[in-house]
Amino acid sequence: MANSTQGDRVLPSAALWASHKNMVMEPLESNDPEVHNIIKKEKQRQRLGLELIASENFASRAVLEALGSCMNNKYSEGYPGQRYYGGTEFIDELERLCQKRALQAYQLDPQKWGVNVQPYSGTPANFAVYTALVEPHGRIMGLDLPDGGHLTHGFMTEKKKISATSVFFESMPYKVNPKTGYIDYDQLEANAQLFHPKLIIAGVSCYSRNLDYARMRKIADSNSAYLMADMAHISGLVAAGVVPSPFDYCDIVSTTTHKTLRGCRSGMIFYRKGTRSVDPKTGKEVLYNLESLINQAVFPGLQGGPHNHAIAGVAVALQQAMTPEFKAYQQQVVMNCKVLSTALIELGYDIVTGGTDNHLILVDLRSKGTDGSRAERVLELCSIACNKNTCPGDVSALRPSGLRFGTPALTSRGFLQDDFRMVAQYIHKGIELTLRVQKDMSPKATLKEFKEKLEEEKYRRELKVLKEEVEAFAGTFPLPGLPVL
Repeated sequence: MANSTQGDRVLPSAALWASHKNMVMEPLESNDPEVHNIIKKEKQRQRLGLELIASENFASRAVLEALGSCMNNKYSEGYPGQRYYGGTEFIDELERLCQKRALQAYQLDPQKWGVNVQPYSGTPANFAVYTALVEPHGRIMGLDLPDGGHLTHGFMTEKKKISATSVFFESMPYKVNPKTGYIDYDQLEANAQLFHPKLIIAGVSCYSRNLDYARMRKIADSNSAYLMADMAHISGLVAAGVVPSPFDYCDIVSTTTHKTLRGCRSGMIFYRKGTRSVDPKTGKEVLYNLESLINQAVFPGLQGGPHNHAIAGVAVALQQAMTPEFKAYQQQVVMNCKVLSTALIELGYDIVTGGTDNHLILVDLRSKGTDGSRAERVLELCSIACNKNTCPGDVSALRPSGLRFGTPALTSRGFLQDDFRMVAQYIHKGIELTLRVQKDMSPKATLKEFKEKLEEEKYRRELKVLKEEVEAFAGTFPLPGLPVL
């Protein structure tokens, strides 16, 4: 008999209740073998593959331990000292510690800067800033997505508003020079004088050069606009001081925490405090009023309870980011990226802007006679993970001309310069195979037909040989993280 009754209640049997207690204590491997097996396969893929996606990294064991901790269990809507739930004493302590470390990691004066560490990720962080500072249908300017910007910077096409940012706000993109690949600041300035944005975004998703924050500050000031940096991609490089800091010029800085910062998946918003300007007529100070606006936009405006386990993981990552070892790591990330860029140029590839100042490069494949979608698929089948990307001058996002490569993840595994020269050789072999497959097809063949062609026995053999070579190489490097799973 599975259950017993007591009055009007149906009670579980002693055996069933004992089984329940075992279930909540049982490890994943025996509790859910199906999910456990999928995780094992993904870990094996990461261990044996070359992870070159610029927005990915390998979090440390300590970060993952914090992420998988009991902090996951606690609801804590509100902010430290002002919660809507009881039992938040240690949650408050954790969030305050994370805020303190965030300011320390970027060498910010707490009298001049504040930070919100509750955004679930970079996209919610950006939308919270717009919600806080730009009225509905107010105007923003960000780098166009095909030119290296991000969806959340207001991307739209001639036919459709793609990002929610472009739906709820009016966006006008700025562009890169199609010949050089560099941002056209002169055109940005001219367009801003016509568009009069409320906020200008200094941020990128696929741009290999440092931003001219000083120039953008002048453009923002001439339009009485806020200047916001989205440093999601370069946050770790900024913390280590190996690229220029947006904090010197910007009013607001948003970021994810899992890319170069090498934490778990979360977000942060930094905002200025104190004097914004001085009224020339009265001499009175005009103060920033960002803290309450941004905090209210995050909660209760756009989010519910913060993910306290993620805040714990971010706090650990920020502590690591203040170490000499982390600075050495970021210096190696940039050095490795420069080496990868040079090696590919020597192999005959075109790199947009001719090189890199940071952790990523964009390879333009048009001169090779192929495109990013086809090359990405071949490399993926050879255990090389990267992503297709538009290049300056592309007319369709459906057939992007480029591949984006980044060095943070493999550098976390201990790859040095010579290792990235070998990585370049593997990339080259994959693209050469792509070209051989295309040569065996009609020039008008679709991507679907190309993928079907890869299933032919002769190409499957070639892919298998290169895959085994790549995995034998990658498997010699350690994989950061938890020792099991």
